Parts: sequence; structure tokens; C-alpha cells
Amino acid sequence: MAALAQYSDTRLQSFDWARDIATPAYVLDVAALKRNLVRAAEIKRETGCKILLATKAFALPAAFPLMRDVLDGTTASGEYEARLGRDEFGKEVHVYSPAYAPGEIERLTGLAQHIYFNSPEQIAKNLPVLKAHPGIKVGVRINPGYSNATLGGALYDPCAPYSRFGATRDTLDRVPWDAVDILHTHALCESDDAGSIGLIEHVARNFGDYVRRVKTVNFGGGHFINKPGYNIGKLIAAIKAFRSAFGVEVILEPGAGLVVDAGYLVATVLDLHRNEKDIAILDASASTHMPDVLEVPYTPAIIGADAPGKKAHTYILGGKTCMTGDIIGEYSFDQPLKPGDRVIFTDMMQYSFVKNNTFNGVPLPDLAILNEDQSYKILRSFGYDDFRYRLG
Repeated sequence: MAALAQYSDTRLQSFDWARDIATPAYVLDVAALKRNLVRAAEIKRETGCKILLATKAFALPAAFPLMRDVLDGTTASGEYEARLGRDEFGKEVHVYSPAYAPGEIERLTGLAQHIYFNSPEQIAKNLPVLKAHPGIKVGVRINPGYSNATLGGALYDPCAPYSRFGATRDTLDRVPWDAVDILHTHALCESDDAGSIGLIEHVARNFGDYVRRVKTVNFGGGHFINKPGYNIGKLIAAIKAFRSAFGVEVILEPGAGLVVDAGYLVATVLDLHRNEKDIAILDASASTHMPDVLEVPYTPAIIGADAPGKKAHTYILGGKTCMTGDIIGEYSFDQPLKPGDRVIFTDMMQYSFVKNNTFNGVPLPDLAILNEDQSYKILRSFGYDDFRYRLG
């Protein structure tokens, strides 16, 4: 039996299920997801707004029945995500892309009820197709010039200089507003309530004349409604005030914000190495399994671990790929690590398995669910065929 690293953390008492599972594994914690959805339900109940799941951040069909009870549908970044939303979620499907491939709009008319465009020219170009499908709601994404991305800087700031996302203010008078139902603006990333409220008030203050020409305003994603300290009461008040001022429907489309701290990546220590510092090599990888660790960058939390030097034994944790920079971070532990110990990374549902890859032939982690009764269920395991299939 593999042993969990002997952390002096009371949370470990609830992680006995992790001792014997195959690793690496992404594990959705159903109880945690349900807690998160309660906050989404409260926002909807108090404001009358719609909330969509942004599948670019989290797309686990096994969780969709639970989420469907609360959310109004999904938002997609292209044709395949739109199809996933239609086939697996089964409610409203909204789709936005900065550009569409030839024939994609025609196919999307059979998948989505709401299609958003990036410029007045895109709308004009596609109006003949859209007029043949009068049930389709047309949206235009604007660049509001409001930056509040709290993670990743310009990498994840939709309003960074030279951003390709959204029609800029100087082009909005060219939008055929009579054909547009939805004004869409996305300017946030892992933002707290101050960011969400700031965006809402910024749009009201600077784009009110355009808001009055549509039926719906979609404030996009990045509303980190389940982040500790996020005051949903203030968000609720801001949405109510906006709706009262303009008489429009409001949509939010969080992805990561719905699954904050709702699951784990469980890894196993494969070997130990020494090169001036102690290094633990895991079967989980930053490069293949947690790409945001390198892209943002950031250091994910581990159950029972602390910053280097805080506890008695400090290690650099790295993956088993040949990439030199495949380093997850440096951590300290109460007890020495040894091969076979389990390491549990938290907050691993957002932008993890949707972005993972098979570089170096490293196996993809299992996809699994931890039920409320602590029973563990593997949804999908991956092997050589999954690696080989992508190579043609």
C-alpha cells in the first residue's frame, strides 16, 4: 500500500481514499462543487441573472448533471466546445471566438442559440447566414478598456495592449445594432468582488448608450465568486443596480470561479535526487498536467506542505519529463519524502485537464470523482493508444 506523506495536517484525515488509487489522477470533489454551486444559485436567485459554465476552464461531462440543476447553460470558445455543451449539458449554448473558420458559423447555427462576434465587420459578413436562422441571438464583444486580471498579468488580461479580443470604442458606431441582441464584455481573470463591480460600473458609466440598444449584457468570466473573501452581496447589489438602470438581462459566465478548490491532482513520489538541494521526482508534471504552473506562473498548494524552510524537510518537486523547467515548485514537509508517498495538489479542477498534453509520452492522469460518501470512482483512464492516436 502506498503511504501518504506524513503531514501534520488535520485535513489529511479525510484523504484516506488517496492511499491506494492509481496516480496521477485528477479528482473532482463532489461535496466541494456542491458548496460552490450554492453561491451561484444565490446570485441567480437574488438578481435574476443567468450564469453559464465556461467550458474552456472546466469540461467534465460527469459533473454536468449536478451543474445543470443550477446553471443556465454553457459558453464555448469554438465549435467543439459548443457541440459538447449541446450534447452533454443540454441547455443554452453561447459561443464566442475572435475569428471563425470557413463554414464554422453555418455549423454553429445547429449547435448554439447565441453567437458572439469580435467586430462590426464580422457581424456584417455573417448576417446573411444568421438571417436564415432567426432564432439565433447575435452578440458583439467589446473591449471596454478595463483591466482587472489578478493572475498572469498581460498573459490573461483580455484588455491588455493590442488585445485581439473585442471591438474597440472607436468601432462601435459601425455595429449594426438593430441586428444585435447581446453586448458582451470580458475583462477579468480571477478577480474579486471589487473587480466584478468595477467592470459593471465601468460599462454603465462609459457604454450606457450602447447598453440601451441591446436586450442583454454578458459580463463574461473571471468573476471568482468562490474565492475566499469574495463578497457576493456586493456583486448582487451591483447587478441589481445595473438591471434597474438599463432594463436588460445580465449574464455571467465563470468557469474557474465555479470550481475553485473543488478537486485535486494526486501524485506519487517516484524517486529522490540530490543536486545541492533535495529533489523529489513525481509522476505528475507541471509541463504536461499543470501547464498554468509554468505559464502564469504560480505554485500550487499541497495538503500538509508549506513554503520552503517552514517545515523540517524541503524539496524541489519536479516531473518526469525531459524538460529542464518541468518544476512544480519548492515545498517543505514535516517528514522526509520517500518513493511511494502521495502528494495532493489542491484547486486542480480549473484549467488543468482541459489543457493537459502528452508531451514526452507522459501518461495523462485518470479522471475521477470523489463522492460525498468518500467513495472513489474512475471516470476514464488513459493509455498508450490515447498518446498514439494524436500522432496520426
